[in-house]
Amino acid sequence: MKWFNTLSHNRWLEQETDRILDFGKNASVPTGFGWLGNNGQVRSDMGTHLWITARMLHVYAVAANMGRPGAYALVEHGINALNGPLRDKQHGGWYACVNDEGVMDASKQGYQHFFVLLGAASAVTTGHPEARRLLDDAIEVIERYFWSEQEQMCLESWDEAFSKTEDYRGGNANMHAVEAFLIVYDVTHDRKWLDRALRIASVIIHDVARKGEYRVNEHFDANWNPIRDYNIDNPAHRFRAYGGTPGHWIEWGRLMLHLRAALEARFETPPEWLLEDAKGLFHATLRDAWAPDGADGFVYSVDWDGKPIVRERVRWPIVEAMGTAYALYTVTGEAQYEAWYQKWWDYCIKYLMDYENGSWWQELDTNNEVTTKVWDGKQDIYHLLHCLVIPRLPLAPGLAPAVAAGLLDSLAK
Repeated sequence: MKWFNTLSHNRWLEQETDRILDFGKNASVPTGFGWLGNNGQVRSDMGTHLWITARMLHVYAVAANMGRPGAYALVEHGINALNGPLRDKQHGGWYACVNDEGVMDASKQGYQHFFVLLGAASAVTTGHPEARRLLDDAIEVIERYFWSEQEQMCLESWDEAFSKTEDYRGGNANMHAVEAFLIVYDVTHDRKWLDRALRIASVIIHDVARKGEYRVNEHFDANWNPIRDYNIDNPAHRFRAYGGTPGHWIEWGRLMLHLRAALEARFETPPEWLLEDAKGLFHATLRDAWAPDGADGFVYSVDWDGKPIVRERVRWPIVEAMGTAYALYTVTGEAQYEAWYQKWWDYCIKYLMDYENGSWWQELDTNNEVTTKVWDGKQDIYHLLHCLVIPRLPLAPGLAPAVAAGLLDSLAK
């Protein structure tokens, strides 16, 4: 039974994409895009987060390129929010969180700024007249504050005035930097963004994770030494969980295959380890995180021996797993990856998709019942876009540039 690159399956993906895009429109608020609750309504108590607004700009840039009425207006709304309420016009960069009264969190977070970079680069592909200026501004901030020429890696965060940076170095922020750098390369054609992406992947995955059975360490000191007990007292942290976060392992695998495809598109021979490590990450995620306690689903985190720590099944890991399964199938043609993709879709239909309230549930417990230990609400639709649109595209160029180039369903028969 074949699903990949068939028009019949792609039509189903498109139907679900439209359902998700309609849900996401509810997030529009005067300050950007808000935090959506489980009922699909904005939770005003959570404020307007930079990472959500920037990710939704990226999402609706893709939707605009897909010809979805109303999506371009949401691109403009996202750009206006990043040029307006969320922007620090005194010190530069963007605030982490604002509300209708003003700034709630003035810190400058690398994780969030890399999504600004991604959203701006994706918006450029729509032709919006303000998008390129926003991208240029984002590049300037990244170059000045978040890309370390000395370390050839990304810094984690700064205070409001960009006067003090954190000693901590984060794998999560650097992973999303790779994601953004790939799209920036697609729209600028500046080779340095590929070089930077390759450098980050080589350090975090090929140098460190590969030597640890592909259990990706995300917490480092200022000299890039792993901190293995980081957040041991707060293991369910949303962005810096203790131990390994297998959803990121498998997400890394897809990003490395996009990087590999980008190098091949330049008629260059990519390092062999990009594919080898992508496979290693995929299978390590299966080994440690898929149904380790008997019930289907990916556990949120594991320790350094691969034993589950936080057993809740959060939505985004399985979504990213489906995208990586498609990427590995595209490169290898091996049927095992399509089989896993189909199995995971069956799981999502049964447990995660919420046809009554909209979108998908964000988190399930060990019995696959809805819970809120790690996440409360349905935040945004960024990860969902990946399992719905990436399986309809080649691996290069990246998401928004590929859709803008008319490559959607170009591989389907």
